[in-house]
Amino acid sequence: MSSIPATADIPRRAIQEYSFWQRLRLNNDWVSFWFMVPAGAFLLLFLAYPLGLGVWMSFTDARIGRDGVFIGTENYQWLWDDAVFWLSVFNTLVYTVVASAIKFAIGLYLALLLNRSMPFKALIRAAILVPFIVPTVLSAIAFWWIYDAQFSIISWSLMKLGLIDRYINFLGDTTLARASVIFANIWRGVPFVAITLLAGLQTVSPSLYEAATLDGATNWQRFRFITYPLLTPIIAVVMTFSVLFTFTDFQLIWALTRGGPVNSTHLMATLSYQRGILSGRLGEGAAIATAMIPFLLAAITISWFGMQRRKWQQGSDK
Repeated sequence: MSSIPATADIPRRAIQEYSFWQRLRLNNDWVSFWFMVPAGAFLLLFLAYPLGLGVWMSFTDARIGRDGVFIGTENYQWLWDDAVFWLSVFNTLVYTVVASAIKFAIGLYLALLLNRSMPFKALIRAAILVPFIVPTVLSAIAFWWIYDAQFSIISWSLMKLGLIDRYINFLGDTTLARASVIFANIWRGVPFVAITLLAGLQTVSPSLYEAATLDGATNWQRFRFITYPLLTPIIAVVMTFSVLFTFTDFQLIWALTRGGPVNSTHLMATLSYQRGILSGRLGEGAAIATAMIPFLLAAITISWFGMQRRKWQQGSDK
């Protein structure tokens, strides 16, 4: 008889223990929520609100010093017929595609090279980071010294070698100016791509390469069937950020060319600043900045789909 109450108490104790752990889990959920509140408030205050305000301003005739009146899509209609705006779109796309592709190719090569055993590897890795950590304006000044029509170190060297008889105006010719700013962006962006891909390569097990080598795989086959598939998620993230940083580049272009010559290096970001801030037409400048959003969303979407196709790496059958 004495064992019956003890047996009857088992469900009661189980319920009490379950209730305790359930309350604890709910409390942890609330603690996690309150920890996320500051981050959410920061995003709303400093990202979502300015973005929403900029989109709204693009539908007004706001100018510096006075509030704007809602004018619908008039700013966008004006941009549709603006040849300079379409030139800036073309420049931005060429600048982004060419620079991002070359940065990826050089960065991947450097990452593969630095992933091997070599003397002074740590020192070389640190040296590669130098272009990325140098302030943008300081880099622009250095490249201005390299490109300038009167003080160009490139032209001076070629003249001393007898290859040319006068200085090359790198920033005064439309084609050379585009190539010059793209090269400057590549110089600054390669370290980010290289170091990030190198970090991804460090996660690949050497045993995979050893097994492939024993099976007679060539260097290209090891890269094609081991390195590239395992590195795809890292590549997607790196290229997304590289495209976003390149597409929205402002400091380097503005410090080097101000969008010249003849608007040949104007990007959408620099044109938005010129129209919105320098000219005082905030509504038009906001419309140009808002027009950048679809391009950025397209880049993010492509990256997202690229990562979804590699779900098999996480145990899926796709």
